[in-house]
Amino acid sequence: MGTARDVLVIGGNRYFGKRLIGRLLAAGDRVTVLNRGSTAPPPGAVHLIADRNDENALAEAIGTRTFDVVLDQVCYTPRQAAIARRVLAGRTGRYVLTSTVEVYEHEDSGLPVPESAVDPATYAVDLDLPWDDPGFLESHYGEGKRQAEAVLHGSGLPFVSVRVAHVLGGDDDFTGRLQHYADRIRTGAPIAVPPVARPATYLHVEEIADFLFWAAGEEFTGPVNAASHGELGVEELCAEVAAHLGAAGPVFAVTGSAEVSPFAFRRHYAMDNSRAVRLGFSFGTVRQWLPNAVAETLGKDN
Repeated sequence: MGTARDVLVIGGNRYFGKRLIGRLLAAGDRVTVLNRGSTAPPPGAVHLIADRNDENALAEAIGTRTFDVVLDQVCYTPRQAAIARRVLAGRTGRYVLTSTVEVYEHEDSGLPVPESAVDPATYAVDLDLPWDDPGFLESHYGEGKRQAEAVLHGSGLPFVSVRVAHVLGGDDDFTGRLQHYADRIRTGAPIAVPPVARPATYLHVEEIADFLFWAAGEEFTGPVNAASHGELGVEELCAEVAAHLGAAGPVFAVTGSAEVSPFAFRRHYAMDNSRAVRLGFSFGTVRQWLPNAVAETLGKDN
């Protein structure tokens, strides 16, 4: 990578965030990790403690520091983005936001969705919505990310939003989604799916850490989709879990209810990764890494 960089990571204490920090440190970068203090960063990183929702506390913690790159792992609302924009204006040469496939929640194309489907340059921002209400935020996750992207896009910062596909793999997957399937397949309990379950794109946990590390060192700006090659449906995912368990095939129960199992999507949930490929990133293929991902998360004895 050449000269060591000064890098600020906001959040990033677990799952692919901690892998990203490990890659930065291994590359010789000078890494500062900012969080609320619940978890210390790996040895070699500077630790700043502040609540990013408190603008004064954030500004005090950062002080006069400047950074070559900011990697924001935990920006969920336009208010958080606006605070970061004000505090870090003129203090970084690159701002990389970890965004999500959920920005496309209202798209339902039969083809993988390109970045142009949601343009942060034209997306409306409403700072007066109840973003501090946990219930509202949970039910408006995609909206919060869309508006956060819009705030940072118009900030004058050299800004990138990495729209991350559904992530699988690792023994520290905290979501419990694969375990949900394992439990039901092992016991023969039915798995709730919609009448037509659509496929989605995915990423391995190591792959998204690689992608964010790569994006930090590039010069492009704007939204970029991060997804492995290939699409995967819930049936195929469950079949892989069953194969790992040595169990009979999954039992599916079709329902018209909104309550369905994880990864059982009513709409096509695939992203077009061609922009990232053109820019130089080499993705893996989901069906090649899926067996290892399932084994990592569920463990050999599950």
